[in-house]
Amino acid sequence: MLLIRLIKRNMLVYVRDRANIFFSLLSMIIIIGLMVVFLGKMNADNVVNLLNEYGGGDRNAAADLENAQQLIILWTLAGIVVVNSVTITLSMVGIMVEDEAHKKLSSFFVSPVKRTVFVLGYVIAAILMGIIMCTLTFALGEAYIAVTGGDLLTPAQMLQVIFYIILNVFTSASLVFLIANFVHSLSAFSGLSTVIGTIVGFIAGIYLPIGMLPEKVQMVLKCFPLFYGCSLLRELFTESIIIKTFVNCPEQLINSYKETMGITVLYQDNIVPHNVKVAILVISGIIFIGISVIVQRRRNVMNR
Repeated sequence: MLLIRLIKRNMLVYVRDRANIFFSLLSMIIIIGLMVVFLGKMNADNVVNLLNEYGGGDRNAAADLENAQQLIILWTLAGIVVVNSVTITLSMVGIMVEDEAHKKLSSFFVSPVKRTVFVLGYVIAAILMGIIMCTLTFALGEAYIAVTGGDLLTPAQMLQVIFYIILNVFTSASLVFLIANFVHSLSAFSGLSTVIGTIVGFIAGIYLPIGMLPEKVQMVLKCFPLFYGCSLLRELFTESIIIKTFVNCPEQLINSYKETMGITVLYQDNIVPHNVKVAILVISGIIFIGISVIVQRRRNVMNR
């Protein structure tokens, strides 16, 4: 089947280009570097300070620090998975821009095959590769947690993580494909990739937790569907470790911390439930695809 061959071709183009793989993972590498150098320690120290101030005087300092570090690792891992869902699908969609710049796309379109088939070849390949790479990132993260003596997620939670990964990758691929429809040169796409790779860490609330940002900036971040996808993963990843870390702490402190770190999302003082977050991701992805179809049809008319 032609569609399967196109999907395979696009995935092989990505896998064989080591530089492309490196740059699609560059945002993740930068995040890990920042966490190792200072962000991880700063966030863990903030948790320990909260426990010392509100957790009572009979706490185990060593255990608190260990739990706080584990909490930040899991919180960061959730953010990295979402960042990768954007940067990897962006690199995959970049293959379409490269084909267009090298006139390969025009050669494809003159064949007696509907343009929809070629478009699906790029989009599905981006989704599949995004799911594979994000799942691999999650697996490596769990392996690191196991090696460092942390608690692994349960099998049921792992399946839920895979479901959330699929949702995030679907929405990310739909969004970057929509953006790529307006880019027709490699230099423009390179600049776009740099910008997206830079801001996606802020959208995911990794560089600065949402609670540390001005209220107007928080409202802007809440307009991005991937912020809710990140919240879904963070809530699942940190569910057990938060209970363990904040044992004997006031519930108000726990809720405030979750809100500050983007683990839960508030809208008009109400917590946004899981099903609403899932709906936001699905509906957003469908809207992005719908707009892309309209753009593609207009391009068809203009090219006649």
